[in-house]
Amino acid sequence: MARKPRDYDAELQTLMERAKKVKTQKTTQLGELVQVIGADTLPIEALAGALIAAVEQASKQPEAVARWTERGQAFFQQSAKRGKKTTPDDTAGGPQSNDRSTSAPDRAAE
Repeated sequence: MARKPRDYDAELQTLMERAKKVKTQKTTQLGELVQVIGADTLPIEALAGALIAAVEQASKQPEAVARWTERGQAFFQQSAKRGKKTTPDDTAGGPQSNDRSTSAPDRAAE
């Protein structure tokens, strides 16, 4: 009995759709994070500048990322204790994909 041939095009399409969904979720979570921490009150230029400074500092000072991570974890733990849910899909206390974005605006100017 011969095997059924694989439909590589269909598999590729499924993977591309899944990747698009993950990217959309990541973008949504980042926007929600900006709102939760109150960064949406900053002018967009200031927020962009703070994030750029954070990325630059992260590459030069990895210890800064560790401090930001601790501060971000504390923020999410405080939110959980107050009964606030930070994002609709958040079950582990915060975004898991990008620790730098968690609290980068807080410490970007150091």
